[in-house]
Amino acid sequence: MKTIPVQLKSKDYDILIGRGLRAQIGTEVAKVWSKRKIALVSDKNVAELYLKEVHQSLEDAGFDVLDLVVPAGESSKSLAQMGDLVQQMADAGFTRADGVLALGGGVVGDLAGFTAASYMRGIAFIQVATSLTAQVDSSVGGKTAVNLKEVKNIIGAFYQPDLVLVDPDFLDTLSDRDLVEGYGEVVKTSVLHGQDFFALTGKIKSVQDIREQAEELSIHSIRYKAKIVMADEKESGQRQFLNFGHTFGHAIELLSHGSLRHGEAVSIGMVMISQRFEAVGITEKGLTDEIAQRLAAVGLPIDSDLVGTPLFFKHIVNDKKNRGGILNLVAVKNVGEPVIVAKALDDMHDFV
Repeated sequence: MKTIPVQLKSKDYDILIGRGLRAQIGTEVAKVWSKRKIALVSDKNVAELYLKEVHQSLEDAGFDVLDLVVPAGESSKSLAQMGDLVQQMADAGFTRADGVLALGGGVVGDLAGFTAASYMRGIAFIQVATSLTAQVDSSVGGKTAVNLKEVKNIIGAFYQPDLVLVDPDFLDTLSDRDLVEGYGEVVKTSVLHGQDFFALTGKIKSVQDIREQAEELSIHSIRYKAKIVMADEKESGQRQFLNFGHTFGHAIELLSHGSLRHGEAVSIGMVMISQRFEAVGITEKGLTDEIAQRLAAVGLPIDSDLVGTPLFFKHIVNDKKNRGGILNLVAVKNVGEPVIVAKALDDMHDFV
């Protein structure tokens, strides 16, 4: 088992990574939480596979567990779904001394995390990441949010967990597509991190390679993200680098109306924004092709006709990185050299 510490001004916590951790969830939670009620939040797909064993593990460790299962998919990241969770917790008598445990991928982590941040102005929170997206990215760093209609992650909070558990064995039950969409975030991090990690993703040529290297990919990804979060918890500086590919990606994801997964949209976003920055001399020539090759090798999409449409620009305006009509876009000059490029919204039509 690998332990990666996150040390912030407000709190410290550990990220535990290792095969077999799912059998020790109750034991590990009991090391950081006193006996209490736990709202165990999961989605229907994950719950069918793992809820019973995790519930039992927590009960065996002395916790009083309330199962809360939401529909699978992005539609669960809503104020209505959050309100339903809050109501069930209130009906069960949850207090500030209790906690929320997210068992699932990015959607469950975001929803459960924001519920924990909001319930009685904040109760304890733990992440058990079951998807590759969550294991390499979304479970770390304290970003929690829900969507409002078609505006993604517009309501949320920075709210750090008390513990994150990452067991690559959970990935065994993911479909290839669900696994591969998380790999988009891995490639993103490898471009930002530097040559060692970028060389590792260059060796991934198949879905099976991802499965076999999942633990190593998580360790590299989380180490980098933890370092960034510790330096810039609230995204006022270098944490913005983690948005590489996301400005285009979020707009594409929303316009696809569910036909694209998050990591697939980010994959497209990274390639298409890098093409533009390469054309104006900010990104080193040839880097876009190297990124695209890593993504295409495992079947991730790398282009979309949705980029540049009127609705695309409408979604760009609602991007959280819009600061008074200025978008902070992330470019990568070369591997390990991300930069922020400020671009006026009025100039985006010519840029795209």
